[in-house]
Amino acid sequence: MSQLYLLARVAGTAVAILTDEIEAAVRLRDIVPVPGAPAHVAGLSALRSRVLTVVDAAALITGESVAAPPGSEDGAYAVMCDVGGHSYGILVDGVDDIVEIETPPLPLCGRIDKIWEPHARAVIEQDGQSRFVLSIAALLEQCTQAQAA
Repeated sequence: MSQLYLLARVAGTAVAILTDEIEAAVRLRDIVPVPGAPAHVAGLSALRSRVLTVVDAAALITGESVAAPPGSEDGAYAVMCDVGGHSYGILVDGVDDIVEIETPPLPLCGRIDKIWEPHARAVIEQDGQSRFVLSIAALLEQCTQAQAA
């Protein structure tokens, strides 16, 4: 059974996200910082009459932000989603494509970088390139755990 994936980059790493988990891939130009928020919370943004909590995926995973800075002329790439009744914009380095993958995801084998262990769920192959499969819900769960710590 084939599945549809959004292909993107997070912290310089090729990733794939099931399209069932997302609403859209957008560019956010106006992100308002929230004083006292953790480093992985880039701020708030308004899009389509909704307020999004903007989470910097690279900052959450690696501790360093690599997405376009808020307010940049072109805006920052974000994956828009609703999880638990809340709207989020997940900042990514870039969005590459949306593709249908015929083969099922492969289990993670071997050693991967420790920073990706809590986030990568599986691997897909597309045009000879391996991509980690990320779950938005799991990523946001890590976000709330990081805030609680």
